[in-house]
Amino acid sequence: MGRQYIDCREFPSEMKCTVAISADSMDELVNAAVQHAITVHGHQDTPEFRSEITKVIHEMEPSRSVA
Repeated sequence: MGRQYIDCREFPSEMKCTVAISADSMDELVNAAVQHAITVHGHQDTPEFRSEITKVIHEMEPSRSVA
């Protein structure tokens, strides 16, 4: 599995957050996304919330060689 990401722009809010977070592992990405959601958006760290986070994670396309 390659690099994965989550993008706050997919979740419209009053603050219009434009943060995108990426990582090579699902655990690392979920942990970073949950910390962002807690500190910036006021969410609670619950198993249900973590489950919802995993549903909106995307696989990044591999980088293309420009040379």
